[in-house]
Amino acid sequence: MSTLSSREFNQDTGRAKKEALDGPVYITDRGRPAFVLLSYEKYKKITGKNVSMGELLSMKGVGDVDFTPGKISDSATAANF
Repeated sequence: MSTLSSREFNQDTGRAKKEALDGPVYITDRGRPAFVLLSYEKYKKITGKNVSMGELLSMKGVGDVDFTPGKISDSATAANF
């Protein structure tokens, strides 16, 4: 179990992700637990179910994520022939 302040989490998300592989990481706001970061594998164990890509994409707040897919290269298109 690991605890990070919101400031520490914002400054070093890589550390938080590494620590989440070993167990939950508690993220605090003003000294009080506010969030918990888990690896996806641990999340699946806790919930007892696999989450589909459709379920993940329909989660609240997903519309706030910026995503611009790259163009398919000519070599990738040629591989389909």
